[in-house]
Amino acid sequence: MTYPDEYEAKVGFNRMREKISGLCLSQQGREKAAAISFCTDPGIINEKLSQTAEFQKILELEQEFPLDHYYDLRQGLKKMKVAGSCPEISDVFDLKRSLVTLRNIHNFFSHEEYAESYPELHRLSRGIKVYPYVLESINRIMSKEGTIKDNASPELSGIRSDLKKAGALVSKRMQAILKQAQNDGIVEKGTTVAIRNGRGVIPVNVYDKNKIKGLVHDQSASGKTVYIEPSEIVNFNNQILELEYAEKREIIKILIDFADRIRPYIDDLLGSYDILGDIDLVRAKALLGHRLGSVKPVLNNNPLIKWSEAVHPILFIAFEDIPGREVVPLDIELDEKARILVISGPNAGGKSVCLTTVGLLQYMLQCGLTVPVKQGSEFGIFSNIFINIGDEQSIENDLSTYSSHLMNMKYFLRNADEKTLILIDEFGTGTEPVLGGAIAESILGDLNRKKVYGIITTHYTNLKHFASAEEGIVNGAMMFDNHRMEPLFRLDIGEPGSSFAFEIARRIGLPEPILEIASKKAGEEHINFDKHLKDVLRDKRYWDRKRQSIRIESKKLEDLVDSYEKEISELKSERKEIIKRAREEAEAILAEANRTVEKTIKEIREAQAEKERTKELRRQIEKLKEGIKHSTEGEDRKIAAKKEKLREKQKKVRIPVDEERKKTFSKTGDKKLAGPLKAGDKVVMEGSERVGEVIATEKNKISIAFGNMITTVDYSKVRRASEKEISSSRIKPSSSADLNWDVTRRRAEFRPDRDVRGLRAEEALNTIREFIDEAIMVQYPTVRILHGKGDGILRQVIREYLSTVDLVKDYYDEHIEAGGSGITIVELDI
Repeated sequence: MTYPDEYEAKVGFNRMREKISGLCLSQQGREKAAAISFCTDPGIINEKLSQTAEFQKILELEQEFPLDHYYDLRQGLKKMKVAGSCPEISDVFDLKRSLVTLRNIHNFFSHEEYAESYPELHRLSRGIKVYPYVLESINRIMSKEGTIKDNASPELSGIRSDLKKAGALVSKRMQAILKQAQNDGIVEKGTTVAIRNGRGVIPVNVYDKNKIKGLVHDQSASGKTVYIEPSEIVNFNNQILELEYAEKREIIKILIDFADRIRPYIDDLLGSYDILGDIDLVRAKALLGHRLGSVKPVLNNNPLIKWSEAVHPILFIAFEDIPGREVVPLDIELDEKARILVISGPNAGGKSVCLTTVGLLQYMLQCGLTVPVKQGSEFGIFSNIFINIGDEQSIENDLSTYSSHLMNMKYFLRNADEKTLILIDEFGTGTEPVLGGAIAESILGDLNRKKVYGIITTHYTNLKHFASAEEGIVNGAMMFDNHRMEPLFRLDIGEPGSSFAFEIARRIGLPEPILEIASKKAGEEHINFDKHLKDVLRDKRYWDRKRQSIRIESKKLEDLVDSYEKEISELKSERKEIIKRAREEAEAILAEANRTVEKTIKEIREAQAEKERTKELRRQIEKLKEGIKHSTEGEDRKIAAKKEKLREKQKKVRIPVDEERKKTFSKTGDKKLAGPLKAGDKVVMEGSERVGEVIATEKNKISIAFGNMITTVDYSKVRRASEKEISSSRIKPSSSADLNWDVTRRRAEFRPDRDVRGLRAEEALNTIREFIDEAIMVQYPTVRILHGKGDGILRQVIREYLSTVDLVKDYYDEHIEAGGSGITIVELDI
């Protein structure tokens, strides 16, 4: 229950009820709005909240919901329940249109999509019963314009046919009499037939009224004109009048018959119109909720308040059309550990608004209205809500303001329990401060022992101290900007607030001597306490701004990280695609280059190294290299390094000259014969059984062709092929599998460390190239390069090279204990 009886007026719910009533389309909706009441049943509250929230969704999605013809036909239907009763034609017409609305509403929520989206409204609409027979019965006797059809009965059809004939005859005869009167000069030209008392009459000058025989039905205001019904027309008009009476009697008979036929369905129709009123009310509540930005919060069956960004509805509406004015949202939490909140702060700082916001929103929720809070806020259910606010002095009951407050406190103490929410404004005021504060402290202690929940506003210091020391009670302050001397209307829970009495008085302009005297009278202890409170609030506001700034920056950082992660993911995908294209292009370039080189070597042999022919072939090789170079222009930088490496290999291919003789082998034996190697010699590389052909020699390097693949290695890594191996290679056809080395064997023999200390930069770079290529070939993910520290030149050259290799994922210094900057760790993306 709520206390006192004027609770709705005190928190402002009466104004919310008026707005809801004004948004209803029907009388039954307005009656239901007037009957909205405080509810403590969680199931009913949840049902009504869900209905309102679902209709708000309909409004937000701008779906076409039936909104026409919300008529109140309860009285007409109840009248038709009486046997022999005759409904009004207008009631039957309204019944027809409103039944169509009910049918459309039922069909709307019966649609499969909407039934799933709006389950509570679908459940409500299932009670609507619109019988096709009733609509058919109405359509059989009533036209679209709301009149009884001519063919509603054979008798009515005959009567209306006779009426038309008689009317046509009277009209024709009246026109003839009028024309004759005009010809005789009795009536002026241009005069037309008029209607008086439902009969056709001729306007005649009062002085000529005896010239036309008939009945005088009327006279003009000036008395100069009389309206005469000619005698020969009287009988015809009497016949028409009798036919009209007969028509009315037949229509009554038709309507009574209609009422008799639909009487068995009236109770169900009354139930449907009651649901129409419910839907009208839900729609009105949803319109208000949509305007306020209300939501259905999280419901908790136990007493609880955990609200974020709660807004006072009446203030929100009041500020809607005022530029620059907006309601400061309220964050508040009451739970078992802190059930009662004691709010202090300056006058006009928002304490009472905070209290009424809690009282109004909690009441709205338990009346089935959505509330203007942030999504995710949690509302508990209270069995009782008591409020003490405003001046309740009564001359009739001989009660002062303070006496009325004490009467309310007496009621609170007797009836409050652990499921009660109490709201007390300006607790303890109205009497001598020390005594009033003591009584207020005692009452607060007793209420706390009863484990009630509540919001209490006060200026009393003893209550602030009591709240700080007592379990279950917590202080709160309405924030105040003491630099600009204006309230911030923001609640801060955890510390008491200062009343800023001296600051406000100083701003208003009270003389400084008076304030100094007042300060002395208040006492240094009290002044210091108030000063400390102000300092705490100032610091609190400062750190709140800092936290808010940090939250904003943190959010920006999170967004930036998300953006970078997305870009990194896209780059990785792009990188894989680039590497894939680079490999494909490299294979194509290498295959083309090998074919050209093989063809060139063959032609040189056939031409026996003729100088002019050799020069021509050299030019073709250079042209090929230029073509390869131009084909790479415009490609992604990430694959440029790959192509450059291939071009470097191409440059190592040299056309052999008979005069050049290269270094001989230092080892001899059956398979490693002493003597120089020249182009065309058959050789075998260590770690492979495949016979290759020498195509070029240069210093300590030799280029060997294995079918379509060309490689350049040290002399020390090859041996001259035996006749048996050469013969075997001729018998066995080459294949792509034969061109591969024994990768398993090479991986087993591969050493992931390479020492290049003491080598010149060029020699070290060649060694590292081969080392990295071999690591990639055997799929070794991490290798170490020992280059020493020295001046750091060797380290810089090697790292510049590593930065151009696509498959190098990362490189960095070894751990300080294991060599530090003298060793580079290389991670490969394989």
